[in-house]
Amino acid sequence: MHPFREAVEAHDLDAIEAMLAEDVVFTSPVAFRPYAGRPLTAAILRAVTEVFSDFRYVREMASADGRDHALAFVAKVGDREISGCDFLHLNGAGEIDDMTVMVRPLSGAQALAAAMGARFDAITREASAG
Repeated sequence: MHPFREAVEAHDLDAIEAMLAEDVVFTSPVAFRPYAGRPLTAAILRAVTEVFSDFRYVREMASADGRDHALAFVAKVGDREISGCDFLHLNGAGEIDDMTVMVRPLSGAQALAAAMGARFDAITREASAG
């Protein structure tokens, strides 16, 4: 089991942040442009833990060299059930330097966009303070 998955399942937000490279790039399933940097990515991930309920990973896949991982999950956003996948890439130091999240169906992605959009000012303030 990948340490990121272990940290997410344990709700260990500090461990999750510690796994992120300083220059990590986070690609959201509901935003047009990617977000760069550990503080902003960590703040987004913390907010996601408040938005998702009944979150659980259901499958994990890794590349032969261990630098690419796909973690499939299911969760709820309000009353919408979603399925998705966290795609992680690790740099040479073993840190997550690229994270892409995809979710479906569209109604779930829309619920996620609305819930995260409502929190985004707080997310950017947290990232700036950190």
